Amino acid sequence: MNYKCYSLTISSELSLPELMTADAACGCDDVDVRIVIAEVSHDGLVAGQQLGPYLWTSESALWLKVPGVARFLASDGNEIRIDPEHGVDEDSIRVFLLGSVFGAILFQRKFLVLHGNAIRIGDSCMVCVGDSGAGKSTLAAAFMQRGYQILADDVVPVDSQCRAVPGFPRIKLWQDAADHLKVNTEKLRRIRPEMQKFNFPALQQFAEQPLPVRWVYILDRHQKTEILFEPIQGMARFAALHDNTYRVRFLEGMALKANHLKLCGQLAGRIHLARLTRPEQGFTVDALVERILADTTGHS
Repeated sequence: MNYKCYSLTISSELSLPELMTADAACGCDDVDVRIVIAEVSHDGLVAGQQLGPYLWTSESALWLKVPGVARFLASDGNEIRIDPEHGVDEDSIRVFLLGSVFGAILFQRKFLVLHGNAIRIGDSCMVCVGDSGAGKSTLAAAFMQRGYQILADDVVPVDSQCRAVPGFPRIKLWQDAADHLKVNTEKLRRIRPEMQKFNFPALQQFAEQPLPVRWVYILDRHQKTEILFEPIQGMARFAALHDNTYRVRFLEGMALKANHLKLCGQLAGRIHLARLTRPEQGFTVDALVERILADTTGHS
């Protein structure tokens, strides 16, 4: 089956219901990335660099083992091999395939890959980055409930023209976030069978074309009562983008650091970049959306 995401055509032997299907006329010569079920070495990469017990990189490949799930090999920006563990469910494979492994492919294809969510505002794009659990997906879902389009959730590739490239039409929501947003999860698919985290479809509010990144907010939390915006200036702008790169350690050993530094510098020079700190408790996501929209207007 052929799919499309990140401006790529993907041929996959594994079903990928989260992705949009490619045009039926798409032929073999039009495929950018092939995903195959095939044997992957148990022992990492020959002549590669070991970054951890389950992670190896080389100039052209990344080897990843997820115990109990699969071994993955992402190579040359155009091939992913999956070697599943016996009896593993496909949803568990897709969690790591659509996250870490796709992130590696996007690095190999020379994208700057941010860990965040991308939302269309006018003819531009706002990206909200931050640590896991900061509330990025909850915020994106709140924007979507207001009629805004999303481009990407969790993995946001930015091209050499400083445009965010659309991923696929879904947001991952934990149960407590869904409850807060009054999203009924009874008919939503869990991202893994044992997790209280769900695929929230966004097909009707999905931006399918790349958009220039105009604003980047680093989402954080504190024990105070106010929502704070702190513009980031000077060299700290570069560091902020580097520190919020998706799986930044993947760059070790993949001969991509120079390209990454170049892309961080390009983007830093074109955006309004600020740290957005919200209260741990005692605020509403609607209030946060309103403050962000006011700030984007003030820095348009």
